[in-house]
Amino acid sequence: METAVSLDWLDIKLLDYIQRNGHCSNVELSAAVGLSPSPCLARVKRLHEAGVIRGYDANIALEKLGSFITVFSEITISEHRRDSFRVFEEAAEKLPEITECYNVSGGCDYILKIIVESMSRFSAIRDDMLELDVGIIKFSTRIVLRKPFETRTIPLRNIMPKR
Repeated sequence: METAVSLDWLDIKLLDYIQRNGHCSNVELSAAVGLSPSPCLARVKRLHEAGVIRGYDANIALEKLGSFITVFSEITISEHRRDSFRVFEEAAEKLPEITECYNVSGGCDYILKIIVESMSRFSAIRDDMLELDVGIIKFSTRIVLRKPFETRTIPLRNIMPKR
C-alpha cells in the first residue's frame, strides 16, 4: 500500500473544486478556494508531482453516442497467488472494453465493468478470456438494465480526516 500524501484542508478544498471543474483556470480556482493565484498554482503543481492529480479527462455522455451494454462480471480464478493475480490482471487490462477491474473479497476474486456495443461482442470477450488460460474457473455476469445515477466525484470532504 502506498504512503498517503500529507494534505491540509486547503489541499482538500482545491481537489474537491478541481474534480468538479477540471477545465477551470488557475484564476478561477484560486478565487474559489480563497488563495492568490501564485500559491494556488504551486499547490496544484505539488499535487500533480505527488501523483494525487493523475490528469484531467472529459466526462463523455455515452448514451448520446448510441446504444451500448454495460456488464458487470464476477470472476473467480483457480489459484490465489500473487503471480496468478498478476497474469489475470495483465490479460484483463489488454481488453479495452474492460473499463474497470476490482480485486475483491467474498464470493469471487474480481469484478469487471465491461462496456460493449452488443451481446455478441460481450460473448466474444468472455470466450476470449476463458481461452486465455489465465486461471478463470467461474465467470458470472450481470447486465445493467438502467443506471439511475452515476458520479465520478469522490466525496473528499466526507471521507478525509478532519484537519
